[in-house]
Amino acid sequence: MALDDLFQPLAVRSLTVPNRFAMAPMTRQASPDGIPGSDVAEYYRRRAAGGVGLIITEGIRLPDPAAGFPASVPTLAGDDVLAGWTRVVDGVHAEGATIAAQLWHQGVERRDDDGVEPVGPSGIDGHGKPRGRALRTDELATVAQLFATSAVTARDLGFDAVEIHGAHGYLLDEFFWERTNRRTDGYGGSLAARTRFPAEVVAAVRAAVGPDYPIIFRFSQWKGTDYTASIAEDPTQLQELLTPLVDAGVNMLHPSTRRHYAPGFPDQDSALSLAGWTKKVTGVPVIAVGSVGLETQFRSEKRGEVIAPAPVDRLVEQFDAGEFDVVAIGRALLADPTWVNRLRRDELAGFTGYDAAAALSKLA
Repeated sequence: MALDDLFQPLAVRSLTVPNRFAMAPMTRQASPDGIPGSDVAEYYRRRAAGGVGLIITEGIRLPDPAAGFPASVPTLAGDDVLAGWTRVVDGVHAEGATIAAQLWHQGVERRDDDGVEPVGPSGIDGHGKPRGRALRTDELATVAQLFATSAVTARDLGFDAVEIHGAHGYLLDEFFWERTNRRTDGYGGSLAARTRFPAEVVAAVRAAVGPDYPIIFRFSQWKGTDYTASIAEDPTQLQELLTPLVDAGVNMLHPSTRRHYAPGFPDQDSALSLAGWTKKVTGVPVIAVGSVGLETQFRSEKRGEVIAPAPVDRLVEQFDAGEFDVVAIGRALLADPTWVNRLRRDELAGFTGYDAAAALSKLA
């Protein structure tokens, strides 16, 4: 019965997801000059047809040269770009699914091959080394407005929600993280101060899109430069981090983890995941993610250690325990766009997992 419950709808403001499965955002760099082509529309349509209830797009760079690179990462400005996204949205909707646009500013992690200088809270990268430049205090409102303008564009194109990318060591996450945020102007120092600018971004988006349009916020402990990093050391700090975002207008949180079943704070609870803790301290709907449906082993944060992901049975147990409301799937959907429908038809070996690596190796 718990598996059946994963195929029940979920309503969040104006968004009604037909089931509890989402496609995780995965950067593809497959949109020349930022324009999503017919191949991009088909890529998303196939996953919607395969049973996914909510598509979360790859990161869409904000309309500012410093926001993202390379040019093959899609953007959200220009007639050809908007026409491309309209095809994407229409294709997903035609299959009965919903779609959220993920808004992305890469911060100092932006490559500068084109000569554009990266910007961040302090001009310091995830290794703690100087890179790019620090945003001036008077520039922050402009960046927040870029998120807001892009959110309105997404709404007007027919996207059902937006997701603000605040994870993995990119711009908003760089404000959260002490290693990359050394500011002394009220946007750095304490955890509350480091959360201030991301909350201002959320508030700007909320003011622009109105009260009923759903805002999802993705955050993470780990960074692209450091899998062992953390912002919140315990549930109290997690609540301090997330409460201002919810107060500013976030309707759903998306804690990005590398393993959905790993305990978020083992010293406090040996089983409760970061998704479970997120829901516990905020009360808002939560999207879980991380190696869902994979059997293949992968490297952990510890050198030389190999981890075998849990079977889908564990995911069902977590949902039954109320740890999350939606689960996002990445690599398994890359390997098999019909993964969700196959799960529903009991065609995945009794839910014991799916060997995505083997399937991916067969793709041309």
